This record gives sequence, C-alpha cells and structure tokens, in this order.
Amino acid sequence: MSGGTELTKILSSLSPKVLPDSYVFCTVPEARYGDYAEVHPIASFQEQEGLTLVLTKARAEALDWTYDSLFNCISLQVHSSLTSVGLTAAVAAKLAASEISVNMIAGYYHDHLFVPQDQAREAMDLLESLKTR
Repeated sequence: MSGGTELTKILSSLSPKVLPDSYVFCTVPEARYGDYAEVHPIASFQEQEGLTLVLTKARAEALDWTYDSLFNCISLQVHSSLTSVGLTAAVAAKLAASEISVNMIAGYYHDHLFVPQDQAREAMDLLESLKTR
C-alpha cells in the first residue's frame, strides 16, 4: 500500500508521537552494514568513514560507546509516500524557525525525526501547529 502524496492532506493527518527511549548516534570505523546487528539499532547507515548506528542511550552505554548528544525520536504517524514532495521541507523549516535541529529518517510507512531531547516538547508543539496550516 503506497502512502499519500498530497502535502496538505499529509500535514493535516500528522499525529506525532514521541518514542519512549533516548537515542544516540554512534559511528564504528571500518564496520560494514550488517555488523553490530546484535545491538539492535533503530537505524544504520553506511558511510565512507564507517557505520553510523542509531541506538538507545542504554545500549550505547552498555557497550561503552561514545556519543555527542541525546535525541528523542518523534514518529509522524502518517503514511506518506516515499515520493511525496514537501514534508521534509515543511517539518525542517518549522523546526528551524525555532532553532531546533532535526535529523529525519524515512521508513516505508512513516517519517521519524530525531530532535535534541531538551527540545522535544517544543518540537511536538510545532509539529501539531503544522496540522492547522
């Protein structure tokens, strides 16, 4: 089932939800995609410099891995198409206007935002305001 493509409908259907854990971004030099699957990352991305893993703070600390910042994951809970245009831009612009950084990851069904943990509540309020645009 493909997701929606009309931006106004997607925005009006947003139902953002903060996932319960704290997340961190870690990198493992010389690792390759598939390595460290046993740490159950929520996402991974292969870069030239190594493997980036997004995992819970608790898992990173259990592994004694370093990280720079704590993030909350906000799932937008709207099924947008991977070919829809404008959702990332609308969300990023809204958060940027309030100086909130965002790292977005698209899954097949939903988009997920990683925002600084201390700004998650404000980010949620801003996302809710997008619904009335």
